[in-house]
Amino acid sequence: STGCLSMDGVAPAPGALPYYVALSQLLGLTVVAMTGAWLGVYRGGIAWESALQFNVHPLCMVIGLVFLQGDALLVHRVFRKETKRTTKVVHGLLHVFAFVIALVGLVAVFDYHKKKGYADLYSLHSWCGLLVFVLYLLQWLVGFSFFLFPGASFSLRSRYRPQHVFFGAAIFLLSVGTALLGLKEALLFKLGAQYSAFQPEGVLANALGLLLACFGALVLYILTRADWKRPAQAEEQALSMDFKTLTEGDSPSSQ
Repeated sequence: STGCLSMDGVAPAPGALPYYVALSQLLGLTVVAMTGAWLGVYRGGIAWESALQFNVHPLCMVIGLVFLQGDALLVHRVFRKETKRTTKVVHGLLHVFAFVIALVGLVAVFDYHKKKGYADLYSLHSWCGLLVFVLYLLQWLVGFSFFLFPGASFSLRSRYRPQHVFFGAAIFLLSVGTALLGLKEALLFKLGAQYSAFQPEGVLANALGLLLACFGALVLYILTRADWKRPAQAEEQALSMDFKTLTEGDSPSSQ
């Protein structure tokens, strides 16, 4: 009940936060829609068993490693009144969906290269992309072990949490940067010297790149505003209650 939630010390959301979150969602959905429009209008659309298989890659990466990853990071800002365990499960599930969609995108580009006889992993975009993918998987596995798996102690969670938060933000930032590198690479491959002639595709893709950067910056801004974090008292209390429940079972709480 709301009474219990206020007793737990969960403060109401700061006034401006919902507007910033709404703007982030509008930006994120616009980025996904513009990626689809770019691939549909200028790249022939999307299909798995054809030359259009490559187009699965940018769409999946933007949906998974940009939009859904960004939303997963915002879960702890948006769900301020839900229990800590509920927020952690939603946070973890969104990351799973993002990872699965990104995996489809990764398979698509490697399969496309294999069919066409193209070289793999020679560009800066591909190196950064592989780094992002490996770090993302490791971050999820370690995060699951510490925060969702019932074996980690409260003190261990508390010590690891700052690293988890830092690497989450760093991987997201690297994901956005890698998407920008990939967008530029795709434009140069197709347009070549015509890129400098302000071709409509180039202009659209440049606008898409700016929106990608804006979405990334806005998500990081929301994450780093200290007064928009879940109150520390509520965080500590929720985590300690989780730990008590696991170690002692339900017992009357004096705090």
